[in-house]
Amino acid sequence: MKKKKSKRGGGILLLIIIFLILLEINNPKLSIFHVIQSSFSGRKISILSSNDNKDLEKEIKEYAKKNGFSVDFTYMGDLDIVDELNVNSSQYDAVWISNSMWLYMLNDSKITSESKSISVSPVVMGIQKKKAENLGLVGKDVTNLDILNLIKNKEIKYIMSSVTQTNDGASSYLGFLNALAGSPEVLTEEMLDDQTLIDNMKNLFQGVERVSGDQDYLETMFVNGSTYEAVIASESSLININKKLKANNKEELYLIYPIDGVPINDSTLAFIDHYEVPEKKEHYLELQKYLRSKEGQEKLKQLGRRTWYGGISKNEDKNIFNKDWGIHTEEYLTGTKFPSKKVITKAINLYIEELRKPSHTVFCLDYSGSMIGDGNEQLVESMEYILSQEQASVAKLQFSKHDKITVIPFSYEVKDKIETDNGKETEEMIRQIKDLSPVGGTALYDCAISGLDVLNEESDDYTKTIIAMTDGAINIGTFEELERKYNQLNSTVPIYSITFGSAKEKQLKEIADLTNAKVFNGKSGLLQAFKEVRGYN
Repeated sequence: MKKKKSKRGGGILLLIIIFLILLEINNPKLSIFHVIQSSFSGRKISILSSNDNKDLEKEIKEYAKKNGFSVDFTYMGDLDIVDELNVNSSQYDAVWISNSMWLYMLNDSKITSESKSISVSPVVMGIQKKKAENLGLVGKDVTNLDILNLIKNKEIKYIMSSVTQTNDGASSYLGFLNALAGSPEVLTEEMLDDQTLIDNMKNLFQGVERVSGDQDYLETMFVNGSTYEAVIASESSLININKKLKANNKEELYLIYPIDGVPINDSTLAFIDHYEVPEKKEHYLELQKYLRSKEGQEKLKQLGRRTWYGGISKNEDKNIFNKDWGIHTEEYLTGTKFPSKKVITKAINLYIEELRKPSHTVFCLDYSGSMIGDGNEQLVESMEYILSQEQASVAKLQFSKHDKITVIPFSYEVKDKIETDNGKETEEMIRQIKDLSPVGGTALYDCAISGLDVLNEESDDYTKTIIAMTDGAINIGTFEELERKYNQLNSTVPIYSITFGSAKEKQLKEIADLTNAKVFNGKSGLLQAFKEVRGYN
């Protein structure tokens, strides 16, 4: 005889389900579903990180895995990190930034906590050693004013990363500002109005040959370039450059540490507490402790990062902190005192409007038939954004009154140029861009040649850049014609490209390799690609 199924057991199960549903509705944080979700979530830390830390990702992930949690990295430039945290801090559990001064630029200073420096790296100039010897810079005390005078007398030219887009560029700028203002206790807004300081800084930036919108790409740019003699970057980056130069049998750099002050990156790791999953903080503190441990610090040293906080350190690895490269770990460094948020903001605006070396930028814009519709609309929207003072200034991308802009539209042939000698006067330029209609083939090579002719006539008082975009295969003209022209002019002008639609990346990569430039991906967003490439001129 079969037993009857108990109705009691089914009733209890139903009551439990109803209870859980009511608990979920009335207090989601106490529900079993939330507990399970939190348990998994607590084992993962999401870190918004400076690009500087990419070389540590593998090591950190392996450490986390061994200790029962995981780490996800999202990489950005340091100034972009500030903007991201101001609007999306809830998406991250920690931030690892090159310099702690940027945390003071946040709209809400309480976003971060538990911050500690992981390593330090001064930002200095590296000069080809023979050049440094000829200039009398080896084995002697050098000041920031000495460097300025060499640049002013056209004895040194250099490349650097963007002041408005990167930490190293901004830090070096603030370091020079502070030193040339007389190394005051605190740099003030009033000091930035001093005409002598303004003139000195203008002379300093006249020595800039090229700018990189990415600190990592600066290394590639310098190593691949055949004419550059000096570069401003962090000490760890310059050590990496020297390793690559040595491996390629190229002349290495000698690093200059001005005795009146150098900006020092303190590689700060900070927690972003959302007060929901306590385990996240436990794992964060565990990771931070590891990075500051003897084992973690030794790994950082191998990457050229200093792990002593002020003062001196003896017996460091001379293959890394090489005295022949001008690196003396047994000498004290005088660090730059970074100013307030208000002063930094005014200083960056001053750089954009007055101090930056003027640029002449040529835009080669695709108006071939394949651009009809969405392509043309996005192109016009992106150019309007870049050329509009009001819109571009939000991201510190605006042109100044000293900049020149040339737009060369192309389809099956190169069309008439649209030009302005004042980067703030672009209304007519925008109107003409809007009036153009897509038609015909894709003559990007011819457009690039036309751009080179324009910039060949330009004074060296301007940084010169070509920014090209296309949404399809280049089917008019040849790469060989462009290559011949580039070599004939003995040009060093970079030709950056933005891919869009079904653009042939192989063709654009050839152009980038020829001109020591790079290709930007506009397929997932043309506006963002234009914003990125603006950091390179």
